Formats: sequence, C-alpha cells, structure tokens
Amino acid sequence: MKLPAAKDRREQKVQTRARLIATAQRLFARRGIVGTSTADVAAAARVAHGTVFVHFPTRDDLIMAVLEEFATRIPARVRELALRTEPTLRDVLEAHVQAISEQEALYATLVVERPHLPRAARSRLVILLSAVAYIFRDAAQREIAAGEIRKLPLGLMFNGWLGLLHHYVCNRDLFMEGPSVLAERGPALVQHFLDMVKAP
Repeated sequence: MKLPAAKDRREQKVQTRARLIATAQRLFARRGIVGTSTADVAAAARVAHGTVFVHFPTRDDLIMAVLEEFATRIPARVRELALRTEPTLRDVLEAHVQAISEQEALYATLVVERPHLPRAARSRLVILLSAVAYIFRDAAQREIAAGEIRKLPLGLMFNGWLGLLHHYVCNRDLFMEGPSVLAERGPALVQHFLDMVKAP
C-alpha cells in the first residue's frame, strides 16, 4: 500500500510544479516579471507560499523554469511550422510570427524586462533567439545564393527582422486593442520585411 501512496505524492508534486509554472507564465504575461512576486504566484495557484519554495528554492529558479519551458517551445515550434526540406525565408518568418503569437504577451514581457532579469534568464533568451537565427540564416543563405534576396550581412538581416517584430509586439497597444498584434498584423510584417530584402 505504500507504493501507490508514494506514487500519488510524486504525481501530485509534478502536477503542483506544472501548475506553478503555468500560473507564473500567466501572471508574468499580465503583470510583468518584475511586478509579480512568489506570493502572487502562490495565491493565484491556490497553494501555500512555502510550496513555491519546495519546487523553486529562489524566485530566480521559478523565472528560469518559466523561461526554460517557453524558450524550448519557440524554436521547436518554428522548426515544426516551417517543416520542409528547405523552408523559404517566408516560411521561417511566418512560423516565427505564429510561434510568438501563441504566447505573445509573455514574449513581450520577456523582451521589455530583459535588462532586469537574472543573468541566467538573459542568457537563455539569447539562446532562444540564436536557435531561431540559425533557422533564419539557413533559409536566407539559400535565397541569397539563388539571387532572390539581397546579399546583406545575415546577422544584421536577422536583427532587422527582430527589431520590426519586437517594435510591434512591445508596442501592440499603439497598433490595436486586441490581445495579439501578430494575429492581425503578422502577415503584413512578413511581407514588409521580404519587400525590404528582395533582390532588385
């Protein structure tokens, strides 16, 4: 009889940890990371404040757990959505927009609050962007070689794309009132960027 009870406790711990991460994601997206305390997460998850620290010894550990789950999903989603033997740059950009739009508010928070995040979290964001940049670079190199887009430094080209994307995501209230500027403006952003890099 002890084995099922131990198994139930392990499952409950796993479920509680997952609920804390999901709750923190939701609160970070709504209130910001800086504006959300571990007590806020505990209250919203309906657990004792000390329970947060059973799973995450520090607030930074909770932030990293949220970021790790999120940062793993974005590049995987871009690869999945742009899944072709040789995806076009359009495929990659559209997949990137789609992947971010699935958690746009959290992504915007991470971009805006990046300077205030723990060093490990900032590094994880760089890894996330590097993974997407790798997929972007491969598609862009093929199209440069084919003469379809201009021969521009790939790092600057990717940073130009990020600048455009981040401007809209972080200032979405300037462009619309709904929760997702990318759902509404994503196709236009992709087309605008492709027009800018198109070969003459």
